[in-house]
Amino acid sequence: MGKNMILWLVIGVTMISLFNMFQPQNRQVEPMSYSSFIGLVEDARVDTAVISGDEIHGMYQKLNVGQVEYNVLAPDDPDLVQILISNGVDVKAQEKDQSLFWPLFISWFPMLLLIGVWIFFMRQMQGGGKGGPMAFGKSKAKLLNENAKKITFEDVAGCDEAKQEVTEVIEFLRDPSKYTRLGGNIPKGILLVGPPGTGKTLLARAIAGEADVPFFSISGSDFVEMFVGVGASRVRDMFEQAKKSAPCIIFMDEIDAMGRHRGAGIGGGNDEREQTLNQLLVEMDGFETNEGVILVSATNRPDVLDPALTRPGRFDRQVTVPHPDLGGRAAILRVHMRKVPLHSDVVVDTLAKGTPGFSGAELANLVNEAALSAARRNANNVSNYDFEMAKDKVIMGAERRSMIISADQKKSTAYHEAGHTLVAKNLKHADPVHKVSIIPRGRALGVTMQLPNEDRFNHDSDYLEDQIAILMGGRLAEELVLNQKTTGASNDFERATSIARSMVTNWGMSDTLGSMVYAEPEGEVFLGRSLGSSKHLSEGMAAKVDAEVRRYVDDNYARARQILVDHMDQLHALTNALLEHETLEGKDIDAAIAGEEIIIHISKPPANDAPSTSNKDESLHEKKTPDNKIDDKGAGQEI
Repeated sequence: MGKNMILWLVIGVTMISLFNMFQPQNRQVEPMSYSSFIGLVEDARVDTAVISGDEIHGMYQKLNVGQVEYNVLAPDDPDLVQILISNGVDVKAQEKDQSLFWPLFISWFPMLLLIGVWIFFMRQMQGGGKGGPMAFGKSKAKLLNENAKKITFEDVAGCDEAKQEVTEVIEFLRDPSKYTRLGGNIPKGILLVGPPGTGKTLLARAIAGEADVPFFSISGSDFVEMFVGVGASRVRDMFEQAKKSAPCIIFMDEIDAMGRHRGAGIGGGNDEREQTLNQLLVEMDGFETNEGVILVSATNRPDVLDPALTRPGRFDRQVTVPHPDLGGRAAILRVHMRKVPLHSDVVVDTLAKGTPGFSGAELANLVNEAALSAARRNANNVSNYDFEMAKDKVIMGAERRSMIISADQKKSTAYHEAGHTLVAKNLKHADPVHKVSIIPRGRALGVTMQLPNEDRFNHDSDYLEDQIAILMGGRLAEELVLNQKTTGASNDFERATSIARSMVTNWGMSDTLGSMVYAEPEGEVFLGRSLGSSKHLSEGMAAKVDAEVRRYVDDNYARARQILVDHMDQLHALTNALLEHETLEGKDIDAAIAGEEIIIHISKPPANDAPSTSNKDESLHEKKTPDNKIDDKGAGQEI
C-alpha cells in the first residue's frame, strides 16, 4: 500500500510540473487606441512593434513603470511603417495565425496528458489492458492451440495404470453412450497425485494431445491475487468459458496453491484464497451442474488439500502416479533415447536395473547428462561409459578433481570410506556396494554408493539396523586406525539417528515400547494444520523413547566396531587400494579385500565409436550380453 501511495504522489508532482510548464504566463498586456499609439511613437517611447495583420503589439516605455507590453488594433494606414522607422522603432512583420487548434492544444495538453497517464495505470492494475477495465477478474486459462506440438500417450511411459484411468475419460468424451448405456456418469474431476518428477504434468499434456475436445490449462497460483474476490471471479469466468466449449477438459496444475485446508493459519476464513476455493467447490458440484466439463488437476501435496475438494462428486478419481518400477524405467529410458544416437554397447535393461527409485524426470536428466558427456569427448554417439558417468554424477554429484587435499586428509577420507565399505560387505541384509571413491563429489570428500539388487518397496528392521551400522563404520575406522574424530561423519550420525528414531516412534519396531506411534504431530499452520498443538507424550515416556533410540545406535555402533576389529587387515588393504586408485567398483573392492591383484573394472570409452546400426529398434536395447551385465544395481545410497 505504501509503494502505491508513493507512486501516485510522484505521478501527481510530475503532472503539476508539466501543467505549469505548458501553462502560458499571466502577463499584463495594455490595450490602447491607435492615436495614443502614434503619440507614443512620436515621443520616441515605443521600443518594438510586431505587425501581424491588423494588430500591432510590442513594448513601450511607461512613465514611472518601465517597459510595458501593449496591443493595438491598427487601421489600414500606408504610412504607418514609415512613421515607425523614422522614430527609431524596431519593426517586425509576422504572419497572422488563422488556426485556433495549436493554441487550444497547448493549453489543454497537460490535462490530456494527465488523463492518459491515469487511464494507462488503471488498465495496468486491472489486467494489463486486456479485455477492458474489468480484465483482472477474467480467467487466465489458456486454450490449447491446435497447431502446437502435441504430446501423445506414446511419449508417456512408466505409468500404465494412470494412463488407463485418463484414457477412459477421453473415450467418455468421444463416445459417451459407451458408458451411459449402463447408467454410468462421466467423472467430474480427476486428481493426479504423485511425487515430484513422476510425470503428472506430462500425462496431462498427453491428455491434451489425445483428446479431440477443447483443452484449457491453468495453474493454481493464477487465481491468487492481492485483490479480494479476483480469484473467485476468475474461477467463475473459467467455467463459463468451459461451458461454452463443452465437452472440454480443464487442467489445473499445482492445485494445492489454492485448494489447501480452509480455516488454517492466522488470517481466519475471510481471505482471498478461501473465497477462491469456495467458488471452485461450487462450480465443480454446486446447485448448477457443469455437464461435459472435466477438471484434471495435479499435485504432489494431497495431504494439505481440503476434504471438501477431494470428495467424490468433485474429484471422483485420485490417480496415483508413482515412481516407475523396473519395466517402467526401461520404457521411460527408451522414450528419452529416441533422440540420442546410441552405441551398440548400451543395454537399456541394465541401465534400468541400476536406477531404482529414479523418477521420470531423473531418468530424462540421466539421458541428457550422458549425451552431454559424449559431446564433451567429441564422440559420435552415446555409449555405456557416458551413462555410467552420468549416473555417478546424478547420484553422487559432480567430481571436484581441482580441489586440493592434503595427504593426511586424503588418508583420513580413505579410511572413512573403507570403513563404510567393509562393514557393508560383512552384513547380511545390506545392499551390495557398487562403488567407493575418495574423489570429492558435490559437498562430500568421498562417497560409498550402495545399489540394491532389486526394487525395495518397504524395509525390515534387520535392513535398517544394518544401515545404522554401515553409517557408523566411517567414524569408527578413523578412530581405530588414526585415533582421531573429524567432522566428516556429521551427516552419517544425522541419518543414523533419524533411522533409529523413526524405528522407535513411527514404525513400531521397538520390542520395549511396542507397536505404537510416539512421534509428535507435525504440520505447519499455513499448510492446513491446526494453529495450536499439544504434546501427547509425557516426560517419562519421552525419556524412554530417547533411551530406546540410543540403544539402537549404540548396539549397531558396537556391531560395526567388532567387524572392523576382526577385519583390520582388510581395512588397511582396502584403504591402500583407494589411495592408489581413488575409485573402486564392485569387483575391485572384492579383490582388494581378498588381497588379490586389482584389475580396474571402471568403464572406459569404447574403442569402436561406431553407432548402433538400428538405433530406433528397441530390440537392440533389450539384448543382454555378459560383458555389459552389471551385478550391482539400484538406487544410489551415498555415504
